[in-house]
Amino acid sequence: MMLVREWMTKDAITVGPQTSIFRAWDLMKDRRIRHLPVMEDGRLVGIVTDRDLRLVLPSPATTLEAYELNYLLDKITVSEVMTKDVITTTPSASIANAARVLLGKRIGALPVFAGPILVGILTRADALEALSSANAAGAMARVA
Repeated sequence: MMLVREWMTKDAITVGPQTSIFRAWDLMKDRRIRHLPVMEDGRLVGIVTDRDLRLVLPSPATTLEAYELNYLLDKITVSEVMTKDVITTTPSASIANAARVLLGKRIGALPVFAGPILVGILTRADALEALSSANAAGAMARVA
């Protein structure tokens, strides 16, 4: 059985609830990620996605000057746009179960907790990669 611990991204990048959406957006772009768990005092208080941020970012057609735009984006915090009821998983959960949750709840990522400690994040892409590798291995076994 394939487990979440084998496919999750360890050392998930996180932000605090008072992080500006401008900073969160830059972090996502720089690290090429789409999900940021929001941690406060060592506990998960939310998750913010690139979609959450895109919904509050202004259109490129805005008439605001760059300095006005940056000023406004620096005032809006992650806590204002994050999802607060976060679904999580554990390292010992099966990939199949995690994939069912991702698909069933229509979410893109599951923060992974070992007890109270965030140990990683499993994205929909991670789960698909795991399941496709299992299918490929099964197909190779049938050919041999």
